[in-house]
Amino acid sequence: MSLREVLETVRGREKTLTVYTEPGTCVVPELREYFASQNVAIEEADAGSDPEHAVLSDDGEFLTAVGIDALRSLTDGSLRSVGESAAYGRLLSHLDRTTFTSYNHRQMLQASREIEDRAWRTGEGRLYAGFQRLSNFAAERPTYERLAGTGLDVHVYGLPDATTGVPDGVTFHGSAIPDVASLWFVVFDGGDDPRQACALLAEERENGFYGFWTYDTSLVDDALDALGAAQRSA
Repeated sequence: MSLREVLETVRGREKTLTVYTEPGTCVVPELREYFASQNVAIEEADAGSDPEHAVLSDDGEFLTAVGIDALRSLTDGSLRSVGESAAYGRLLSHLDRTTFTSYNHRQMLQASREIEDRAWRTGEGRLYAGFQRLSNFAAERPTYERLAGTGLDVHVYGLPDATTGVPDGVTFHGSAIPDVASLWFVVFDGGDDPRQACALLAEERENGFYGFWTYDTSLVDDALDALGAAQRSA
C-alpha cells in the first residue's frame, strides 16, 4: 500500500463543536472559517451563567471540552514551538481521522506541530516528515535540529531543490518515495509506547491540501509500511 492509498482509505465523519458563549461573540465566525475546510460543524449556544467554553461531540457522544481562550489561541494564526503546551491540544486530539479538504500552508504547519511535539515529548522512536521540497524544510530546520537532539531517529523527505543544510542526526531521503512533490506527511511511530503513535498525511491539490491526521495505530502502521516499502524499492 502506498501513502496515497493510505490517504484514500480515510473518509471523514462529521463532528460537532458547540460553542457556549455570549451571543454575537467574534470567536464563532472565526471558528467557522478555521474549520470550513474540515468536517466539523460549528454550533452556537448561550453560555448563560456558565464560563464560555466549547464541547466537541460525535453523533451526540461527548468527546472533550475546552475553554474559550483555547479556541482563540487556535484561530489567532500563531504557531507554537515544539515543547510549548497548547490549550487546544485536547480538541485536536479528538479530531482523529476527520478529513480536511482545503488546508492552507499555515494550517498544515499547525497540524504538523502537534505530531512533532508529541515526538519531542516522547523523546524516542522514529519520526518521518515529508516537506515536498527541501526548500520548504528551510524554515523548519531549527525545529528538526531540536528534534534530532533527542533520542529520536528523524527522517526528512523532499525534492532536493535547494542547498539547505540538513542538521546532524537527520537523515534526508530526497525523492525516495512516489509523488513526494505532492504529499505532505509527518508520521511518528510512538517509540516504545504505541499509544503515542500518530500521523498526518495530505495531498496538495489545486485549492489547498486534502488529507487527515490520526492517532489510530493501525493507520499509522499502514503509513510506516508504505514508507518502508517505498524506501526499499528506491
